[in-house]
Amino acid sequence: MPMQMMDVFEEHFSEAAFLRFQWERALLAPNYSLAETAELEERLLAHLDGLMLGGESVSEVLLKAALEGEEPGEVFCAAFVSIAGSPPAALEAVLALAPAAPAAVQAALRRALELHGHAELNAHLVPLLRAPEVPVQALALEVLAFRGAVPRGTALELLGHADGRVVTAALRSLGALSRDVARQELPRLLGDKRPNVRMAAIEAGLLSGMRVAWDACRHEAQGSGEGAPVARVLQAICGDDKDAKRLVALAADEGGRTDVLWALGFTGRAAVAEVCLELMGQESPVARLAGEAFGAITGLVVEGAYAMELEEDSLPPLDEDDLDVDLVPGAEDVLQVPVRAAVANWWQRARQDFSRSTRYLDGKPFSGAVLLEALTRGGMRRRQVHAQELALRTQGTHRVQTLSFTARQRAELARAASSCERLPVRPLALEFGG
Repeated sequence: MPMQMMDVFEEHFSEAAFLRFQWERALLAPNYSLAETAELEERLLAHLDGLMLGGESVSEVLLKAALEGEEPGEVFCAAFVSIAGSPPAALEAVLALAPAAPAAVQAALRRALELHGHAELNAHLVPLLRAPEVPVQALALEVLAFRGAVPRGTALELLGHADGRVVTAALRSLGALSRDVARQELPRLLGDKRPNVRMAAIEAGLLSGMRVAWDACRHEAQGSGEGAPVARVLQAICGDDKDAKRLVALAADEGGRTDVLWALGFTGRAAVAEVCLELMGQESPVARLAGEAFGAITGLVVEGAYAMELEEDSLPPLDEDDLDVDLVPGAEDVLQVPVRAAVANWWQRARQDFSRSTRYLDGKPFSGAVLLEALTRGGMRRRQVHAQELALRTQGTHRVQTLSFTARQRAELARAASSCERLPVRPLALEFGG
């Protein structure tokens, strides 16, 4: 291949690696919508398509070396393009590299497998669910769960596996459990000492409408273990006014306040919005998160007169610079710092329009249509929880994979649209039975 042509493919590769990083950030960013993320994704896919045109020459010169490297964006692109050319060979290379690779590289390899649309990939992955090597088995299971392609019988068998990662992935692949399976398996799994297994069991139990899972969720939410932040969010979207008050009480603990504020924004209660208004007087990140939660309930967008103007931080002198510090802002850093007085003035005028007995989402009484609107047009950061609520309210019938390519997400949202028109709106806690 002429050197000039290879330069073109190298540019495709560099741009794709950079855009993959930007796209993954956008999936969790408060300042990106699904439409804006799709635009970024379109550019990423265009560069990946460009690499695929290079054939064996590009594979030999660029992809093989990058696949064995430690730069996650390049590893992702190399794996993704390799899968398009030869799924069996690419899968063999990924499985050889993943177990010993750094965590970020493992994640990049897994994401390439999760996101790829090659029709034959599932058929190559399913036999690995019975692989003797646990890391290989777990990786295959996680990827197939993301792709919605785990055989149900195999997943049920794996609930008894000794490895927690395997059990967690098996639970999350199953969705709603039958009553018989739930009654047989849930008591043991809900009592598991491994937080990831326990939380996956709670989620599966709630999808199945089981009261025992709801009781376990409430108990977990009141604790300080690894599963508490997730349990608090579940309590927020499933619970009633009493559950909202329990979560508010947890905000008194400064140590866990940020996690609690994230959950409070999903309660939808006007009384909780007033608690968030008070917490806007704290330092960041509490003030940012309180403003976000307040807006999620009331619909107020914290910008303009309601947001502080912050001076851009200047770079430190070179001899004082800490090269180990991550200079890339996280999702919470993008949130605006609210001007509490301005927000309080707005609330004084608006509060008369909010009922104490109604749950709100973005300032509107909660309904299936409002939930669908938040999933379709809302900020990306909160969509994963909204998708979880949609799954819970449809007992797993409609599951939107918010970390997938946007075409899949839009297709899943379109299938859910008719169900959202008649979605029950009363607290899910009232639906949980025996």
